[in-house]
Amino acid sequence: IEIPEVQLVYNSSHFKSLATGGNVSEALVGANGACGSSLRYALGGGSVHVMTLRNWRERVDNLLKQERLTDALALAWSFYEGKAKAVVGLSGDTSKRKAVIADRMVEILLHYADRTLKKCPDQGKIQVMEQHFQDVVPVIVDYCLLLQRTDLLFNQIYDKMSENSVAKGIFLECLEPYILSDKLMGITAQVMKDLLLHFQDKNRLENMEACIVHMDITSLDIQQVVLLCWENRLYDAMIYVYNSGMNDFISPMEKLFKVIAPPLNAGKSLTGTELLPFMSVYCCLAGRAYPLGDIPEDLVPLVKNQVFEFLIRLHSTEGSVDEEVYPHIRTLLHFDTREFLNVLALTFEDFKNDKQAVEYQQRIVDILLKVMVENSDFTPSQVGCLFTFLARQLAKPNNTLFVNRTLFDQVLEFLCSPDDDSRHSERQQVLLELLQAGGIVQFEESRLIQMAEKAEFYQICEFMYERELRYDKIIGCYLRDPVRKEEVFNYIHNILSMPGYSTEEKQSVWDKALEHIKELLQLSPCKAADLVAIHFSEQIESIITNLQDQFLLFQFLRSLLDPREGINQDLIHLPPSITEQFIELLCQYSPDEVLETLKVLECCRLEETIQITQKHQLHEASSYLLEKKGDIHGAFLVMLERLQSSEQLPLLENIEDTLMKTIALCQRNSHNLNQQQQEALWFPLLEAMMSPQKLSGSSQYPLKSLTMQVLNNMAAFIALPSILQRILQDPVYGKGKLGEIQGLVLGMLDTFNYEQTLLETTTNLLNHDLHWSLCNLRASVTRGLTPKQDYCCICLQQYKRRQETADEIIVFSCGHLYHSLCLLSKECGVVTKGLMRWMCYKCNSSNKGGKLSENFSELKKGSATSLAQTGSESVLDPQQIQAFDQLCRLNRGTSRVRTTRFPSHSQLVQGILRVARPLIRTGSVGFGFSLGFHSVLAI
Repeated sequence: IEIPEVQLVYNSSHFKSLATGGNVSEALVGANGACGSSLRYALGGGSVHVMTLRNWRERVDNLLKQERLTDALALAWSFYEGKAKAVVGLSGDTSKRKAVIADRMVEILLHYADRTLKKCPDQGKIQVMEQHFQDVVPVIVDYCLLLQRTDLLFNQIYDKMSENSVAKGIFLECLEPYILSDKLMGITAQVMKDLLLHFQDKNRLENMEACIVHMDITSLDIQQVVLLCWENRLYDAMIYVYNSGMNDFISPMEKLFKVIAPPLNAGKSLTGTELLPFMSVYCCLAGRAYPLGDIPEDLVPLVKNQVFEFLIRLHSTEGSVDEEVYPHIRTLLHFDTREFLNVLALTFEDFKNDKQAVEYQQRIVDILLKVMVENSDFTPSQVGCLFTFLARQLAKPNNTLFVNRTLFDQVLEFLCSPDDDSRHSERQQVLLELLQAGGIVQFEESRLIQMAEKAEFYQICEFMYERELRYDKIIGCYLRDPVRKEEVFNYIHNILSMPGYSTEEKQSVWDKALEHIKELLQLSPCKAADLVAIHFSEQIESIITNLQDQFLLFQFLRSLLDPREGINQDLIHLPPSITEQFIELLCQYSPDEVLETLKVLECCRLEETIQITQKHQLHEASSYLLEKKGDIHGAFLVMLERLQSSEQLPLLENIEDTLMKTIALCQRNSHNLNQQQQEALWFPLLEAMMSPQKLSGSSQYPLKSLTMQVLNNMAAFIALPSILQRILQDPVYGKGKLGEIQGLVLGMLDTFNYEQTLLETTTNLLNHDLHWSLCNLRASVTRGLTPKQDYCCICLQQYKRRQETADEIIVFSCGHLYHSLCLLSKECGVVTKGLMRWMCYKCNSSNKGGKLSENFSELKKGSATSLAQTGSESVLDPQQIQAFDQLCRLNRGTSRVRTTRFPSHSQLVQGILRVARPLIRTGSVGFGFSLGFHSVLAI
C-alpha cells in the first residue's frame, strides 16, 4: 500500500528539527527511538501508525478488489513457485502449499473468465471484441497449462468461452502455439473437433495440418480427420494418422500413388504435396516416421519389408488393364532416379546381415534392369545412374548381387551410340561416373577405348589412357575436344614440370607437344609462347623455321618477346636475326607498335634494324635508332623530312606532334654539341617552319604559334643576335620585307625583356643576401672577446698565477682561455709565414670527434696547398675559421644542406671569398648561384 500521506518523520526535516534550529525535544527523541527500529510502528508528522504484514491470501484479495486480476494471478504464481518475498500464512510442506495456492488460482481463473465475458464490449466493430479477448484469453490458457489443469481448461473454462463465438475462436487459436511446441499433446475430442472445424472455416488448412501431426493420436477422431484430410488434400496429416494411429504405412502410399502416378508417367513435373509419397517411402526405408519422429524400433524391420513388398508389386491395386508392370518402382524412377537409388544403397547397407533383405535386393535390382533397360522412356542420364549404382554395389567386398555382364555391354552400346548426337555431354559424363565408380572391371578396355574414340568421348579416352600411363595420347584428346582445348597447355606444363612422372613419360609428352606445336600456336599464340619459353627454349629456331604462316609467326614472336610475369626472359636466347625478323613482321602487321617495341628490345643490330624501318618509311623509329647509334644529325634529318611532308597535309595535329618530337630531339642532344653543330640543328628547323609562310605570302596563326615555340626553345642554346642575324640574312627578308616577321622579332624581344627583368631581380636579391651575410661576418670578427672563466682550460690553473715570462694568454672567440705553452703542448699552434696560428683545443676536440691532430696536420701542410688553390688570396687562420664556425651556428637558417658535401670550413670560407670578390667588384652574378650560396651561409 502506498503511504506517502503518513509523512514519515525519520530522517526528515521534522526529525532533524530544522525549523527550531536543531533543538530536538526529549519526547521526539523517545518516539523516534520506539519507532525507528521497528517495522510495526511508524512515526508520522501528525500521528503514530501501527503497521502489520498481510498474509498471502489477503495480498491476493487486495489485488482482486482493485480488479487487477492479471497481477493477482502473477502474485499467486510467485507464491506457487516459492519466489515471493515476505510470505505469511502458508504452512506445511511444499506439496500442500502448492495445492492450496492452486485451488485459489483456479478460483481466480474462473472468476477471470466470468468477468471477461461480462465486460465484453457489446457495441462496436468485431475487431474491438477480438482485441478484448486476445488480451485476456491467452492469460487464462497460459496459467491453466502452467498448473497442468487441462481438465479445467477444456471443460469449465471452454464451456464458458463457448457462450461467445468470438471468445471461442480466440480460445481455439490460442491453443496452436502450444500444440506446435509440443506443450499440449492431448485435447478432448470435442475441442479437437471444434479446432479442426474452426481452421476449416477460416481456410487455414496448413495450420490445421501442422496441429494434427503434433497431436496425440488418441485425442483425434480418426475417421473425421482422415475424411477431412483427404477432402482438403492434407497428405502430411493423413500419412501421420495412418502411421501413428493404425501402424499402417502402406495404405497412404497406395492412395497417393493413384493420384500422382498418371501425371508423372505422362512427363509432368510434381510440386508441393505431390512429392509427399516419395518422402514417405524414403523415410520408411530409412527407419524414420513421416513427417516427424521415428518408427518404433520393433516395427522397423516389418515396415521396411512391407515397403519392399509394396515396391515390387507387379501391378497396383485397382490398376487398369493397360497398366505397365511394376508401376510403383517405375513411378519412383521417373520422379528422381538418382535420389531413389541413393536411398536403396543406404537401405542395402543396413540390411547386409538380413537374409530376406538380400533377397529383396536381388529382386529389386532385377526389376530395375527390366524396367529401365527394356524401356525407352528413360534418359541416358537415368540409365547411367542405374548402372553406376550397380557398379558400386558390385564393387563392395561383401557383394551378393548378380548382374549379367552382357547388360553392361548393352549400356556401353547405348551410351556410345554414334547415331544419336543428342545429350552427348550427358552420355559422356554418365559413362565417366560409371567407370570411376568401379564399373571399369565390367568392360573390355580395348573395346571401351575404341567405342569412346568413335563416340568422341575424349574424357573417357583420357581416363583410359591415364590408367595405361600413355600420357602423350592425352594431348590429342585435349586438342580434339572442343570444350577443353585450352586446358592442353596446363596439362603439358604439369606433366613436364611436376614430379611423379618417369623420364620416359615426360620425354614422350615433350615429343608429342613439339609435334603438335603448330596446332598449339593456332589455338593460343600467347600460351604456346609461354610453353615454348619454359620447356622448348632450345627448339625456338627450328620452330620458327618450320612455320610457314607469316601472321602466325608474327603472333608467336610477339608473344615470345613480350616480357610477362612468370616468364624468365633470360631463358630465351634469340639471335639478332630472329629479332630483326620480328621487327620486319611488326612493320607489316602493326607499324604503330614499332617505336615502343624498339625501346624495350635489346638484342637487335642497329644498322640492320635502321634499314628495316627506312624500308617501311617509319620515320620516328628510324630517327630513334639513329639517335641511339649516335648519328644525331641523321636522326634530325629524318624528323625534318617527316615534318616537311606533314606540312603538306591539312591536319594541324600531325604537324604539331612531329614538331614537338623534333624539338625534343634537338633539346636532348644540344648540350653535347658545339655551337656550330647546334646551329646545324635549330636553324634548319626554324627555316622549315617559316618556309610555308614565305611561300603563301601570309603569316598563318597556327604556323606562327608553332614557329614561336621553335624560337623559344632554341633561344636556350642559340644566342638571340645569331638568330636575328640569320633571319635578316634571308634573301626574302633582306629586301625590306621585315614587316612579315615583325611578330617573330617582337616575340623574341619580349622574351629578352622578360629574361633581363628576371636577371636583374635575381641579382638584386643575391646582392642583398651577400651584403647581409658579410655585415654579420664583420660584426662577429670585430667584437671584443670575453673569457668564460679565469683559468686555463688545459692546465686548469689561473692565468694570473703563472710567472713564466715566455708564456702568453690566448683567448678565443668561443670564450675559452689558454696558456700558449699549454696549447703548444697539445699541438694547437703552428707557425705559418712567420706568424703563429692557434686553434681552440676544447672546441675542436669536441666538434671534430678526436680528429684534432689530423685536422691540424692538414693546417700545417695546408698553407701551401691552399695558396696554390686560391692564387693571391689570403688563407684564413685558425682563429678566423673558429669565428666563422661560431657565426654559422649563431645564424643558422632553415636550410638543411649537409656539411658532408664540403671537405672543411676553410674551403667553404675561401670559396665564399672567391665568389664574393668578383661580385663586389662587378655587381653581377648568375641566377643559378643564388640558391647554392644562400645554402652555404645557412649551414
